[in-house]
Amino acid sequence: MNRILIVDDEEKLRHILQLMLERQGFETAQAANGEEALQLIKKYNFGMVITDLKMPVMDGMTLLREIKKIDPDYPVIVLTAFGSIESAADAMEEGALYYFTKPFDEEKIINKVKRYMRISDLLEEQLIHREELSASFNFSNIVAESQQMLSVLQPAAHVAQSPQTTVLILGESGTGKELLARVIHHNSTRSGKRFMAINCAAIPHTLIESELFGHEKGAFTGADKQKMGKFELGHGGTIFLDEIGDLSMEAQPKVLRFLQEREFERVGGNETLKSDVRVICATNKALEEQVEKGTFRQDLFYRINVFPLTLPPLRERGNDIILLGAHFLQRFCQAMGKPNPQIDEAAKRILKKYAWPGNVRELENAIERAVILSKDGSITPETLRFLAAAPGTIPAGEQQFPLPEEGMNLEDMEREIVRQSLRRAQNNQTAAAKLLGLTRGKFRSLLKQLKETEQ
Repeated sequence: MNRILIVDDEEKLRHILQLMLERQGFETAQAANGEEALQLIKKYNFGMVITDLKMPVMDGMTLLREIKKIDPDYPVIVLTAFGSIESAADAMEEGALYYFTKPFDEEKIINKVKRYMRISDLLEEQLIHREELSASFNFSNIVAESQQMLSVLQPAAHVAQSPQTTVLILGESGTGKELLARVIHHNSTRSGKRFMAINCAAIPHTLIESELFGHEKGAFTGADKQKMGKFELGHGGTIFLDEIGDLSMEAQPKVLRFLQEREFERVGGNETLKSDVRVICATNKALEEQVEKGTFRQDLFYRINVFPLTLPPLRERGNDIILLGAHFLQRFCQAMGKPNPQIDEAAKRILKKYAWPGNVRELENAIERAVILSKDGSITPETLRFLAAAPGTIPAGEQQFPLPEEGMNLEDMEREIVRQSLRRAQNNQTAAAKLLGLTRGKFRSLLKQLKETEQ
């Protein structure tokens, strides 16, 4: 806010301050005493008040106290005669931002005002950004109407209000696990603090401990200075451990200890540090299977599996596919300046018949590509031709899985359904597995089993 209120019973001094400040681009208003100033403050918004202390009707100290009743953080600079330093000290105790003695140094006042107003503008921008961010991550803004998604969002909204609870988000790649983690964070009491995402699969095993917990200078080759880790930097906020199933066996006991004790040491250090963070984990892997194989600690699994949430694959979300497609279409058309964001009925049928092995991420990419191919932003079968050649497309007019022929035994039925899924997915085993709601490993195991019975 660029407007400053000048309060002094000397008109000449008010005029000098007005010229000084307006030369620097500030707007000003004037009041001859504290009572006049208080009426203006209640009526208009000012970025700062500069007031003399000794004035008739209402002096500067009384004005300062009344302003602080309105807003304890309201910035007030006081002016005082050279012999009244004690009064200036009292004003500082009452919450004044700064004081200057008369005759004042113009450059010092201007520097102090400009510095504070610059900081104030940055804080205001940060507040606006935070409010916009919180609004965008509101549960009500998530594009979903399917029961499959609502059954996840409702418990997620509850756990958001429990800021210490560890959350485990499960689901296929591209289903929106990080988005849900951010929504939980921004709807919790930790929303004003950091959300720090770490992809456990993207960081080399030799560096993951340093990334999470930091290191001391000289801890290893190349550690030329002390470094704080994410758990330390994220104090008060949320740590999101994505792809937790890929966390190295060496790092797993340290994460377990942190979750149990909320304490850790930097790599190469002996000092025990503490941090208050909520941990949200995510994976597209079956952690129970990894526990059985010995690649994931059972005690760590139980520690992160406090409040599990499983995001459904896009193919199971029904009309959400069209709602999400329309959402992405609106955004891309606006960015590309295309005037006609709409999906025609034939294109909707194509979108709903496609298996979406890459889930929401793949849908977003497909809509962006279709908008680029479209002249005006309308999505038609023509702009979606690339999907027809992609694994997972179901030919129009065909049932997804026609019933097997009468008289088939259970084994023959399984074999026929597997064949159908492979045909629909153009022999892509990953896409075929997703059509059947199976993991790729389980699908391959079933395929192998059926092949063995044919021999």
